Amino acid sequence: MLRKSILATTASLAALSLSSPAQAACEDLAGMHIDGGSITSAEVVNAGGFTAPPGGFGPPPGVAASPFATVPAFCRVRLTLTPSSDSDIKSEVWLPLTGWNGKYVGVGNGIWAGTLSYAEMGANLVRNYATAATDTGHTGNGLTAEWAVGHPERLVDFGHRAVHVTTVAAKAVVEEFYGRAPERSYWNSCSTGGRQGLMAAYRYPADFDAISAMAPANPMTDLMTQSMWLGWQAQRFGVTLGGAELGLVHAAVLRQCDAGDGLSDGIIGRPQSCGFQPASLQCAAGQTESCLSSGQVQAMAAIYDGVRASDGSWQLPGWPRGSEMQLALLTSGAEPFPVATSYFRDLVFQGQSGWDWKAMDYAEYTSVARSFGGDILNVPSDGLDAFFARGGKLLLSHGWTDGLIPATNTLAFHHGLYNSLPPALAQNQLRLFMAPGMDHCSGGDGPSVFDTLGAIDSWAETGLAPQTLLATRPVQAGGGFGGPPPPPRAPMARPLCPYPTEAVYNGTGDAGTAGSFTCRAV
Repeated sequence: MLRKSILATTASLAALSLSSPAQAACEDLAGMHIDGGSITSAEVVNAGGFTAPPGGFGPPPGVAASPFATVPAFCRVRLTLTPSSDSDIKSEVWLPLTGWNGKYVGVGNGIWAGTLSYAEMGANLVRNYATAATDTGHTGNGLTAEWAVGHPERLVDFGHRAVHVTTVAAKAVVEEFYGRAPERSYWNSCSTGGRQGLMAAYRYPADFDAISAMAPANPMTDLMTQSMWLGWQAQRFGVTLGGAELGLVHAAVLRQCDAGDGLSDGIIGRPQSCGFQPASLQCAAGQTESCLSSGQVQAMAAIYDGVRASDGSWQLPGWPRGSEMQLALLTSGAEPFPVATSYFRDLVFQGQSGWDWKAMDYAEYTSVARSFGGDILNVPSDGLDAFFARGGKLLLSHGWTDGLIPATNTLAFHHGLYNSLPPALAQNQLRLFMAPGMDHCSGGDGPSVFDTLGAIDSWAETGLAPQTLLATRPVQAGGGFGGPPPPPRAPMARPLCPYPTEAVYNGTGDAGTAGSFTCRAV
């Protein structure tokens, strides 16, 4: 057991040095009792000394790579949690040895999880937060759900339970190490991590005081259906929709809709107002270049329009105009996105012969996807009352050019949530920020770097909801998938505005600075 006198002493120091008492306090955590699990190791990691284990395919979507050279010394605690007889949840808690700010941050995963988000943990540690992450109960590259075949409890762990038991255990470890519980607890994550944040607010409303859910993969079963739909369109119409074709469409969308926010800058500020139709690019008689075939026009129209049943009835939202450049990840394969096909093939229809992803009615897809996993994987927009009743704050955000999760899903969730809440509560405890030109969780032609953690921390501390978020664009864009980086680009900063207001150019001033834009209802 831990020596309480040492802990009391270390907790009272304003700046704890890497001394033998601190190291002893960390290593003694290995003997701590954890309900429903155990601590497998506890050790001090020196400043800049952490090396992440090999990730196979690298970080999944929604989990950005990050070096660890600036990460300060910390106590690394590894846990195995077993809330069911078939659970095997691996989690880690990282505790700053010096300068802990008294707060805790949980981080989530990408796609089907299977790894710990070490990069996000390191970023939180640099800012003096205690932090934790989990693999949600299985290991893998996150692209398939085969790990859940015959293991229903592990699907529950992925769906919601692993994050909760990790949070409970992490808070206990924090209190044991520092001698006091976290003053505030936050969740800050994107993609699957965004859905996990919403799920925590829904099922475990006392776990977090404020939540940032960026580009949440919710409702997850609907997203699986939408991804199948998107991946089917090229084959449905017997055409190619690769980077060249989608780039042609994107350029046409920009020509028509770029100036809608008062400035032609390669970024569409108001995609909902963009009336671009793919038919405007259809090849004329004898034309073969810089145009779309009839089949390509129909495929793009179906992607924008959204999921429809065989009788033409509308089912689920489509992708916004402007999101074309990321769509190739889902349109270019022999099959749709494996994350989605695995959900149907391995889980929904496991053991059934004759399933053909190219022939099924999409009304049935929507229905069976929900009936199989909706209770485990989906968060209803009207189900967060308990979280808000205890004062919880929710920051939603999404990039308009996200090609993996349509921004329309988050708009629909926000609409249902906002209308389910009393007006005063919705105004004070809920915010949605849409980011023009931002891809999935990061990147894109627009400003995509903004401080969601700082925003929810300030919101929880002061009670004042954020009125804008300052977003910046990295001068060096990533090459993506191992490709060479593109040439450096001009710096850019913009205000992100609370939905439904939008940033509009003032008409004068440097278009690369945030001060030249004003949030307006348009």
